[in-house]
Amino acid sequence: RAAFGAVRPGVSCQEVDRAARAVLEEAGHAGHVAHRTGHGVGVTTHEPPYLGEGEEQPLEPGMCFSIEPGIHLPDRFGVRIEDVVTCTEDGARRLNTTSHELVIVR
Repeated sequence: RAAFGAVRPGVSCQEVDRAARAVLEEAGHAGHVAHRTGHGVGVTTHEPPYLGEGEEQPLEPGMCFSIEPGIHLPDRFGVRIEDVVTCTEDGARRLNTTSHELVIVR
């Protein structure tokens, strides 16, 4: 939600990544974030813009990308919640309707 809320025209890709990381780090997972928050979606599977540290490209309306922050606990498991969004003049718009509810199957 923090990364989604950070999306708006003119915000750098790394700022979206930083918003996601801040929440994960505050929850005690600073050492468990192994990848960037997202990447462009279009012609290929992974393409620019890349939502990660060092990516200063500003977001523009019409850009389509994933927001998929995750944590990886060594020798245990990893978790990502992925949305595909587009940047609009007013912020982000989700293109998928997948629930973010945690479902435990035993």
